[in-house]
Formats: sequence, C-alpha cells, structure tokens
Amino acid sequence: MNPNLAALGPVGTIAIAIGAILVIVLVVIVFSFITTYVRALVAGAKVGLLNLIFMRLRGVPYKLIVDARIRAVKAGIELSSDQIETHFLAGGDVVQTVMGVINADKAGIELPFDRACAIDLATKGTEKSIIEAVRTSINPKVIDCPNPASGRTTIDGVAKDGIQVKVKARVTVRSNLDHYVGSAQEETIIARVGEGIVTTIGSAESYKWVLENPDSISRTVLNRGLDTGTAFEILSIDIADVDVGENVGAKLQEAQAEANKNMAQAQAEIRRAAAVALEQEMKARVQEMQAKVVEAQAQVPLAMAEAFRAGNLGVMDYMRLKNIESDTDMRKSIADPKSSKDDSISGKR
Repeated sequence: MNPNLAALGPVGTIAIAIGAILVIVLVVIVFSFITTYVRALVAGAKVGLLNLIFMRLRGVPYKLIVDARIRAVKAGIELSSDQIETHFLAGGDVVQTVMGVINADKAGIELPFDRACAIDLATKGTEKSIIEAVRTSINPKVIDCPNPASGRTTIDGVAKDGIQVKVKARVTVRSNLDHYVGSAQEETIIARVGEGIVTTIGSAESYKWVLENPDSISRTVLNRGLDTGTAFEILSIDIADVDVGENVGAKLQEAQAEANKNMAQAQAEIRRAAAVALEQEMKARVQEMQAKVVEAQAQVPLAMAEAFRAGNLGVMDYMRLKNIESDTDMRKSIADPKSSKDDSISGKR
C-alpha cells in the first residue's frame, strides 16, 4: 500500500475516490459540450460554451438547437441560438421551422423567422405544417370543389328555367404566408366557391347558357374576391365538368299541383260533410213538424169531448159531422180510385 494513502486514512481515501469520480464525470460532460461546441465552431455557427451548459440546465436539447443553427447558417440565414431555443420552449418544431425558412429563402419568398414560428405554432396539432405552407406557396396546389371527402361529387344549381346543372370545379391556390396565421383554411375556399357557382347558375336564364359558357362561371366566381380573409391566394378556378341534372321546375310544379288537388279535395269533403249535416238537420226538423201536427190533431177529439161535456155539441151534431166525413171520403174515392185503394190497403195493414 502506498504510504501516502495509508497516512490519509479511510476518510481521505474515500474523498480522493469521490473526487476522481467527479473529475471523470466532469471531463465526460465537458467533452460532450466541447464536441458540440467545436462542431458549431467549425461550421461557422459558433455557440458559446456557457450557452450550451445553460441550455442543458434548462432541459433544452442543445444538440438539436445547434444542428438547427448550423443548417440555417449554412443556408445563408443568420439565426441566433436564443431565437431557436425560444421557439423550442414555446412548443414549436425547430427543425421544421428552420427548414421552412430555408425553403422560402431559396425560393425567393420573404419569410422572417418570427412569422415562420407563428405559422409553425398555428399548425401544431393539425395535418398541416410550416413545410407544407411554404411548399404550397412555392408550388400551388389544386383543391377539388366540392371536396370528395364530404360525400358529394358535384355542386348543384338550378337555372331560371328550372333545369338543374351539376358542376365540378378545381381551384388552384397558393399559400399567402403574410395572412396564414389566424385566417380561414381550405374549407372556407371550397364553401365560397360552391356558393359562387350556385349563385351564377341561379342567375342564368337557361341551363343552355351555362353549358355553352362554362368559363363565365369561373370568371364570375373569381371576380368575387373569394380569397379575402383566407390563408390562400386563388390563382384560377377551372370548371372540370358540367352536366344536366333533373327538371327541378317540373317537379316543383307537379308537387304544387298535387298539393292543390289535395287542398281542393279537402275543401270538397268539408262542403260534403256540411251538406250531410244540413240534410240531417232538415230531417230532424221535418220530424219535429210532424210531431207538432200529430199533437195538433190529437187536440180535436179532446176539444169535441170537452164540447160534449159543456153541452155545446149534441149527438145529432156529431152524427152530421161523421156523415160529412163519410161523404168526403166517398167523393175522394170516386175522384181518385187508386188513392182510395192505397188508403184501404194501408188501412188494412
């Protein structure tokens, strides 16, 4: 055993061991930082060694920040490590953002890093990205109108003559990076173009005019400024297909005629029911009048009985009355034998 270590004792030996371990760990850490530092320095994108250490303490992947800065500097774009780190801490994708700025710069499109960061944060969690926004700004893309994903294949409008016209359009757009953040997206473009097509078809006097002049639809719709307030600039609207649909006007007239017929039938039924009710009412009134006649006829024998009791009518008077009735019946039978026969039959019954 080394006599110097023996003189230190167990505590000194442990302290020396711990110190050696700390030195080794420090050397490894410093070597890691130095490697990244040297790589940035050689690439011409120098990042201070203290900055690298502070990034590590803040939990920032300093190698990712340095790589992003190296890409920007190599592309001729000066970005500080603080700018890139700030975007990372804000939740952005520093690699895609830097690549978007580089692509825009190579295409001659002015895209400041701050605006690129805003676009990246705005598209986070969606199907879009800063790379796609820049790519669409460089190479315009075509949007189908209507969107096939909606389940519809054509935009349907009805001309003034009642004939339906089916239209399929393609809209060529490119990203407007100056208004990309906070602006409407493709769905608004599709909705506005569809509205413009329906309005143009509806203002046409005949479906034949639409078939003969499909380009007029695109010109009319394009002049409406449909890209206002959107993240895109509309370059052209092309009519891909025009077809004739149903005769909507005839169907509407047929439906109106059916409705009028049903209404007339309902009114007739109301009048029939009223007539039946009136008929029943008249029958009831006839029965009521007959009851009154029977009641009045019943008063005659009562009056004669009362006359007998009062002495105002004698037996001879009564007999003369009966003779007059018999004579009257005989004269009726002579004048109308058929009626007399019917009366006799009904009397037998």
